[in-house]
Amino acid sequence: MPRVLTGNRLETGDVLWWTGSDWSTAIRDAAEIGTEGDALLARLIAAERINDPQLVDVTGAPGTWLPTTTRQRVRAAGPSVRADLARGSLSTDSI
Repeated sequence: MPRVLTGNRLETGDVLWWTGSDWSTAIRDAAEIGTEGDALLARLIAAERINDPQLVDVTGAPGTWLPTTTRQRVRAAGPSVRADLARGSLSTDSI
C-alpha cells in the first residue's frame, strides 16, 4: 500500500504533506514514500520545524490520494467545524 508523509507546522498548526522536495498544505501534492520512509522521517524531523510527523497509508494515485483512516481523511480535508473551510478536492462527504 502506498504511503505519504504528513505533519503539522509548529508555528501555525497547518497540516502539511511532503511533496518529495518541500511541504504542501494539499494532500494532492504529496509524494509517495517508498522504503526510505523511516530514514526520511528522521532526517526531516531533525531539519524542519514539523510536529507529529507520520507515515500515512493512502489509496488512489498521485494527485488523488485518499488516506485509509478517518483521522487522516479529516486532516486532509481541512477544518471539521465548518464545511466551507474544507480544502482541496476532499469533502466531508467522503469521510
